[in-house]
Amino acid sequence: MSELLERHRRVMPAWQSLLYENPIEIVSGKGSRVTDDSGRNYLDFFCGIVTTMVGYDIPEIREAVERQLARGVVHTSTLYLLRGQVELAEKIARISGIPDAKVFFTNSGTEANETALLLATHERGSDQVLALRNSYHGRSFGTIAVTGNRGWTNSALSPLNVHYLHGTDRDLPAFRGMSDDAYIEACVADLREVLATATAPNVSCLIAEPVQGVGGFTMPPDGLYAAYKEVLDEHGILFVSDEVQTGWGRTGRSFWGIGAHGVTPDVITVAKGLGNGFAIGGVVARGDLMDGLTANGVSTFGGNPVATAAANATLDYVLNHDLQANADHVGSVILTELRRRTAELDIVGEVRGRGLMFAVDLVNPRDGGPSPDLVARALEETRNRGLLVGKGGLRGGTLRMSPPLTLSEDDARTGVDLLVGALDAVAAEQA
Repeated sequence: MSELLERHRRVMPAWQSLLYENPIEIVSGKGSRVTDDSGRNYLDFFCGIVTTMVGYDIPEIREAVERQLARGVVHTSTLYLLRGQVELAEKIARISGIPDAKVFFTNSGTEANETALLLATHERGSDQVLALRNSYHGRSFGTIAVTGNRGWTNSALSPLNVHYLHGTDRDLPAFRGMSDDAYIEACVADLREVLATATAPNVSCLIAEPVQGVGGFTMPPDGLYAAYKEVLDEHGILFVSDEVQTGWGRTGRSFWGIGAHGVTPDVITVAKGLGNGFAIGGVVARGDLMDGLTANGVSTFGGNPVATAAANATLDYVLNHDLQANADHVGSVILTELRRRTAELDIVGEVRGRGLMFAVDLVNPRDGGPSPDLVARALEETRNRGLLVGKGGLRGGTLRMSPPLTLSEDDARTGVDLLVGALDAVAAEQA
């Protein structure tokens, strides 16, 4: 065991998990690659959990941060005017698609989702919330309450009255073999039944991820959220799109993940990639909804000058280089190659994804069930070959990957080679 790992275990909580049997320390990076403390180089297909969105050591971002640091002002708080914060809010409001949008900045996606839940429950005067099974919205008391994944739920206590809907569970016997249209129809019928039998009339909101991150990059069929929103609108229920992992062109076909469903939500929450590693999140909502809170409110660190300098530069970089188009093209290359080259591997279940957000389910060859053990082996094999990937899924049986939006096609094909090589090795062990 390394000296740093020993120190980590003495002072960090046991539930703050680390990847790999021998965890690594990343000390430098450039583009799509990082280097550990031993000098080993890796192609990074996980990027700090979907966070280092445009890669490492980007001059435009570094220079923007250095300019702000050179002014000597790292922090003033939201009690003062912050030019960078206003400029970033203007950009995000403009591209959100939400009419008369206003933006409130936070430090993380968890905090953004907490704020969205506060807006919705205050507006509707109700603690009732709809969420999706297999969802994840953060690690705080309120966001755990709307997380539909027991592996990430520490307490049965809740500040909210939550009811869970279907959306990404088509492998269940009740839905297996259904077409997209039939599944959507069944889900909408269930929503109507929940509203008729399990809730009072004034449900506050539905909070949902367009692609479920921790859930293993599972996603509903296109159009489900549009069908849900028709029902929500009948009851005045707000729709919160959790874009913490899916925003900024990550999914390729649309700038926001919800674009695949053709609807505009009442609230969008963001974080992760916006600062390309600097801590920043936010909530975008209709002006009347955002202004509806009556008590005082500040965010001490939310949208501070350094974080917004990084975020402004990151967002400009994404837009100026049309990284959404790159995510769409390179992601298609990866998915096509992965599906083709793993089709004969009996340890591989579904290969799915959208843009530069994709996943591979690993299954027990004997019964087809999800296999966390095979995921653990595959993580070691990819790391040994020089590729960093993540894991997830309701039952821990998924490899999930989210390379930087700047990923080149050459690096994409290299990453596929490394991943398939690792999977071949794990399959050979099983055989």
